[in-house]
Amino acid sequence: MTKPAEISVTAPVSEHLPKEKFDELDAFINQLETREGALIEILHKAQNIFGYLPRDVQLYIARKLDIPGAEVFGVVSFYSYFTTKPRGKHTISVCMGTACFVRGADRIIERFKEKLGIESNEITEDGLFTLKDVRCIGACGLAPVVMVDDKVYGRVKEEEIDEIINSFRGKKGGENENKVH
Repeated sequence: MTKPAEISVTAPVSEHLPKEKFDELDAFINQLETREGALIEILHKAQNIFGYLPRDVQLYIARKLDIPGAEVFGVVSFYSYFTTKPRGKHTISVCMGTACFVRGADRIIERFKEKLGIESNEITEDGLFTLKDVRCIGACGLAPVVMVDDKVYGRVKEEEIDEIINSFRGKKGGENENKVH
């Protein structure tokens, strides 16, 4: 019986993704005590490194872990945290849950779409924002709620949208405070 051909896991499977990022992912995977049961942890790290999980990165991880690509894709597509598309530097999530919706979340998201020039799940041309409509943020008492990255805005009014957007235009990633407004 002949041995199957080896698949290289040292060379990136993609021409358009930087080799340095694959090297960083490799270093992370190699430092793990065990790879068994570490798929989600590895996917988190990969998304942190690449910003998203394109097909090539998923296949690379599958090869490194010696598991089917479909298994990796299944996990990526199941958990809403993971994304297969690039995201903006800042993610604006507008809660569309019942409490928020009854208090005008539909008008809030429409205003964001108008101001940013994008639809839900799209990225602005400058790569600064991604707009998402989410089912629930868990702050119903503050409805309608908008979350930008990890900063929560409660009882949002349409006239506050410019101020919210502009407060992130001048900030660099990681400078935002974690508090409710």
